[in-house]
Amino acid sequence: MATDPTLRLSDAVATGLARRGIHYGWAVAAVTFLTMLVTAGAVGAPGVLILPLQKEFGWDTATIGSALAVRLVLFGLMGPFAAALMNRYGPRRIVLMALALIAGGLLASLGMTRVWQLVLLWGVVVGIGTGLTALVLGATVATRWFSRSRGLVVGLLTASSATGQLVVLPLLAALTEALGWRAALLVICALLLTAGLGVVALMRDRPEDLGLAPYGETRPPAAPAASAAPGPSAGGALSALREAAATRVFWVLFATFFICGASTNGLIQTHFIPLCADYGIGPVQGASVLAAMGVFDFVGTVASGWLSDRYDNRWLLFWYYGLRGLSLMFLPFSDFSFVGLSLFAVFYGLDWIATVPPTVRLTAARFGRERANLVFGWVFAGHQLGAATIAYGAGLSRAELATYLPAFFAAGALCLAAALLILTLGRPAAPGVPAATPARA
Repeated sequence: MATDPTLRLSDAVATGLARRGIHYGWAVAAVTFLTMLVTAGAVGAPGVLILPLQKEFGWDTATIGSALAVRLVLFGLMGPFAAALMNRYGPRRIVLMALALIAGGLLASLGMTRVWQLVLLWGVVVGIGTGLTALVLGATVATRWFSRSRGLVVGLLTASSATGQLVVLPLLAALTEALGWRAALLVICALLLTAGLGVVALMRDRPEDLGLAPYGETRPPAAPAASAAPGPSAGGALSALREAAATRVFWVLFATFFICGASTNGLIQTHFIPLCADYGIGPVQGASVLAAMGVFDFVGTVASGWLSDRYDNRWLLFWYYGLRGLSLMFLPFSDFSFVGLSLFAVFYGLDWIATVPPTVRLTAARFGRERANLVFGWVFAGHQLGAATIAYGAGLSRAELATYLPAFFAAGALCLAAALLILTLGRPAAPGVPAATPARA
């Protein structure tokens, strides 16, 4: 270890933190938070850039939406394979590879002039890169580094992912308006570089790398790390899918998370700013509403992580989906006034992605902690398939019917259906969860 300068730095930081009673896992969580926030900003950036691309190239909303749908599908489908790759090679290598892919795709897109280039770079390359650093990364880090406060860490890392998509948007909107969309992409690339430097300096694959136990335990795990296990990564991901797909529980979680994606990333993140433009609200103002949602989302998701350790996760999801559905149905009647949009930002923002901690916990309780990140990867794939479906469908609605409103009403109705569907699950026995952890999923 002494021959690796970054490991020497990690040892020094770990020693310094230990003197202050702080576990090194919090440093890993912090750099993971930054990474997920920045890559989520890259995921959300196209929502700001739809209108400039239309103006410069003449592409319609449906055409741009098709490229974004490809990105969202790959963003989700990479989840289970990302989990398998992290188990085999470690999160550090996979995260660095992902950051390089995203930055490369964005830099290459500065010179694009054709739709196929948009699909290849923003759809395929950026979709794969962001998929490797999606919510599965947060679940993996929380599981490896934390025994105590794991729910809180999942909530924090989940909040970073959603909040990054929202808080970065006003900055990108202002840059796009003042300097053009290419300047906004260069800022995203600079942020990706910053996150990469943090990963190189501080991220480690597991506590044992530094001779530590996970936070909340006194001894390192006796079993070897999963990342050292032999076998093909793709085979592990597909094996987890075969086993999970044989259960009704998986399909209920998959269906409700499909609806979650359709009512968040695919609709609001992608089309909210163009929707506001239809009502005379400029891109910067629309992005500011999204930023306000991001603030409330951070509070709501962290609170959801805390609640998911203490209350029946099915009922938490019932309320989250139900309130989200009602807020989406309210939006068209808000007149897009300051008061109306403020109310929407509060109620919608509080549960933007608060559904993730309870869904992760339900997955772990039903399928066991050892397989949780792989199965959740497939559930998350459903999330992004839903996002891709409505990203394209809402764009098509705007192109063919000259309005986004049918997509918003449909998403609201689907959320109400998800609220009822999740209650069809019985209370689990929570296999694979330590006895000290309340089994209330």
